[in-house]
Amino acid sequence: MLRRGWFAVALGFVFVMAVALAAGAEGVNDIAPTGSLRVAVAVGPAASAFWATRDPATGKPRGVTVELAKAAADRLRLPLQLVEYLSSDEIAAAGAKDAWDISFMPAEARREAFVDHGPAYVAYTSSYLVRAGSDIRIVADVDRAGMRVGCIEGTATSRTIARALQHATLTKFAKADAAVELIGNGQLDALAMGTEAVEDLSRKLPGTRVLDEVIQSTGVVVVVPKGHAAAREWAAHFLQDAKADGTVRRALDSGGSANAKVAP
Repeated sequence: MLRRGWFAVALGFVFVMAVALAAGAEGVNDIAPTGSLRVAVAVGPAASAFWATRDPATGKPRGVTVELAKAAADRLRLPLQLVEYLSSDEIAAAGAKDAWDISFMPAEARREAFVDHGPAYVAYTSSYLVRAGSDIRIVADVDRAGMRVGCIEGTATSRTIARALQHATLTKFAKADAAVELIGNGQLDALAMGTEAVEDLSRKLPGTRVLDEVIQSTGVVVVVPKGHAAAREWAAHFLQDAKADGTVRRALDSGGSANAKVAP
């Protein structure tokens, strides 16, 4: 069994390199036409398997997607260029303009008009963070008259709760930092984001809590701009290989998502 496992990893690696290297410069150009691998990442105030944060010492993005970006560039033997965005919708829209080569985002059918999905590397859930002193105990408590709810514009989570809320007042924030500031000072009753992100925020904002119930669940997938078949094939095989050889596990561990399970 062990031999077969290593053989599968080796075969996957050979396939990835064949797509990117054996075809010569033309093959690499199909994946990274600018000579650098441009990887789009969403940068916010809280870390998760999808959200990158900013290193306070260097000001540069860091996190799970950044580590995966580095691994992808290393596989292609190309320099890495991180392209920063505020949300996964921004990333998808920029993909239509060929502003990046590969990226990672929670899977959502509506984004397939702009990007082609590859496999998932981790499951992704969203939850509510509630302000300090709130009487909210379950998700149903959020949807009451007078409740002030926030979410990040351009995310699948924002669309899920917009459909669900009937009585609460929903505000969509262009920047997550603004929403975090408001819930921190009690001007928002609840904030919907990825579960890992709100758990990270709850450790930073005394008295806030994360509700146990999950708002939505999907997978975080590798994506390429729509219609880039060679890039999609390479990205899919890169990610499958990265799951098999431990690259994804190491990225999750070093990026603060040690409790997250690698997708099969």
